[in-house]
Amino acid sequence: MPYVEGMETSDSSVLMRVLKGLIRPLVRTLISRGITAPAFYRLLKSVYVDVAYNDFRIDDAPPTDSRVSVLTGVHRRDVRAILSDPDEEWQNSRTKVAVFATVMGQWLSRPAFLTPDGQPRPLPRSGSDGVDFDALVQSVSRDIRPRTILDELLRQGLVEEGDDGLLRIVKGAVVGSASDEHKIIFFAANVGDHLAAASENLLSPDPPFLERAVFYNRLSSASVDAIEAKARELSQETLEELNAEGSTRQQADRGTPDNHERFRFGMYFYRESSVETDGDTKKDNTSEPD
Repeated sequence: MPYVEGMETSDSSVLMRVLKGLIRPLVRTLISRGITAPAFYRLLKSVYVDVAYNDFRIDDAPPTDSRVSVLTGVHRRDVRAILSDPDEEWQNSRTKVAVFATVMGQWLSRPAFLTPDGQPRPLPRSGSDGVDFDALVQSVSRDIRPRTILDELLRQGLVEEGDDGLLRIVKGAVVGSASDEHKIIFFAANVGDHLAAASENLLSPDPPFLERAVFYNRLSSASVDAIEAKARELSQETLEELNAEGSTRQQADRGTPDNHERFRFGMYFYRESSVETDGDTKKDNTSEPD
């Protein structure tokens, strides 16, 4: 049943109160990027319609405009207008950025592109019996020209070309992209997948996804510095190991009929200084329940 002001259930009332804290960081980001509330409302309306149309089908039949209107509270004429003008730009941008990230991931993990000590091998642009940059890109996707990928990686400072003509991954490049556009795409993809996992866990009687966290308060800045350094060390090791595992299995699954799934595993670390108010009863050492 849709949430209607004054007709809320206890669950929907609690969720509406929680949403204020949930979307606060997002609103801060929107304001900093010059996106006003009316612009966000228009976007939110289109997302409501898209989700209702694709995720709330009965017997796999698409819902009528009237049903979408009932589910979302969006006027039927707006539903019709939104459904008649699908926005494919986001998916195209996400696919493009995924190719860039996968090229880097393959270069960092596939044995053919590594030195004997496990470091990414310097690569010629082409013509080296399959161990070259062009072959690396084409093993990931044939929809984008290798030169396009290379120009973007060079522009972002993730790859450099030496005097010997060989391409090398810049030290520290795995930290992240320098491109503002790519940062935005990864922001949406990473936070979106995390929120999707959390939402499924909230809505399912038996939470299906891994989602764990540990958190403490009443710590000195030096202690949090030390914990953050440890978290970065452990997370880098884990990410590199899973990157290698993912690459190996992707190569093994190439050509199999059921290779239609994807995954994203991520980690984050957040810290802030907070002054507790009188009567604050926060626990001093707690961890997320299973």
